Amino acid sequence: MARAFLVVMDSVGIGGAPDAGRFFNGTTPDTGANTVGHIAQACAEGRAEQGRSGPLRLPHLDGLGLGAAVRLASGAATPGLEAEPGGLWGAASEISNGKDTPSGHWELAGLPVPWDWTHFPDTTPCFPPEVTRAAVRAAGTAGILGNCHAPGTAIIERLGHEHMQTGWPICYTSADSVFQIAAHETRFGLGRLLRMCRDLAPMLHDMRVGRVIARPFLGDAQAGFVRTTNRRDFAIAPPGPVLTDWVSRAGGAVHGIGKIGDIFSMQGIDTSVKGTDRELADHLMRNIREADDASLTFANFVEFDSLYGHRRDVSGYARALEWFDGRVGEFLQILRDGDMLLISADHGNDPTWTGTDHTRERVPVLVAGRGAGSVGQVAYADVAASIAAHLGVPAGGPGRSFL
Repeated sequence: MARAFLVVMDSVGIGGAPDAGRFFNGTTPDTGANTVGHIAQACAEGRAEQGRSGPLRLPHLDGLGLGAAVRLASGAATPGLEAEPGGLWGAASEISNGKDTPSGHWELAGLPVPWDWTHFPDTTPCFPPEVTRAAVRAAGTAGILGNCHAPGTAIIERLGHEHMQTGWPICYTSADSVFQIAAHETRFGLGRLLRMCRDLAPMLHDMRVGRVIARPFLGDAQAGFVRTTNRRDFAIAPPGPVLTDWVSRAGGAVHGIGKIGDIFSMQGIDTSVKGTDRELADHLMRNIREADDASLTFANFVEFDSLYGHRRDVSGYARALEWFDGRVGEFLQILRDGDMLLISADHGNDPTWTGTDHTRERVPVLVAGRGAGSVGQVAYADVAASIAAHLGVPAGGPGRSFL
């Protein structure tokens, strides 16, 4: 019996998006951004030597077709990624008007976003007065800190001490459609933070703000502050059936790994586990060994994006890719006959690019278990249609299977 494993390498784009010029980091358009291509070039040129050295080494991902997919998507040189593909491979383009987590994941699951997201202006303050008042009420405090655009780690470093003194939550946003709340797990309370996010979510969702994100942290001003793994995303539910629903309605079990349960508001999802990427890789290994026939496992590995892409850390991103490639080799060894492993991404986050925001890029489509060859240029939604075809379940949405 067939099983499917859909793995999203968060932000691992491959350049070449035809509409990249409509998306920006500050005033710079994303034209020419290429996460994997530029990392490979930096490694080959000796510009990614912290904690690693030499050309980018991804034998398993490249063996499935990663280098070939980069060249197809963008025409970029891929030093070190020149293997003859042994899997199905291609490059996918997005039509949703966003370069964010919900847009990418919903469309990979067969549902392009049918509206434009609301983004807060890059001003201080950035939130409308009614949103600020609602946040103050939900927190039960006299005010909030932040009220601006900021990288998450930077704003915690800047305002963490004041937060500890006042008890006010740190509220901030980014170029994505998000309202983020950072608070100390013990000083403010994790449960209180989650309740605050849950209370604010309906109002912000009505405004078409995609996610309210709880960003808990620990530490102090002397030792430093560090975010914990208890992040929680309160996302708008998809406005229609998606891949998880298709599989569930056909009687298959659906397992979410990482932030998948949050992204889809558990729609069609039976189980959900979270943790660090290393812990999530162990969960995925367990599912490949133990998941039932006809099941879908849908996984997101976020640390490429959260730890290295936004921080523009080329060496760190390269290290993460090389670590993940080793785990992919382990996944491939234990796949069963009838399994399909599809590895893709939701958007780009080129660590060589200006700014700190995501970058609009095509994404790789790498498939093990369904033969070898190029599927060419495909749509994000074709990923869902192809997984549905592999599992033999009815599909909806605009996608077409490339199997």
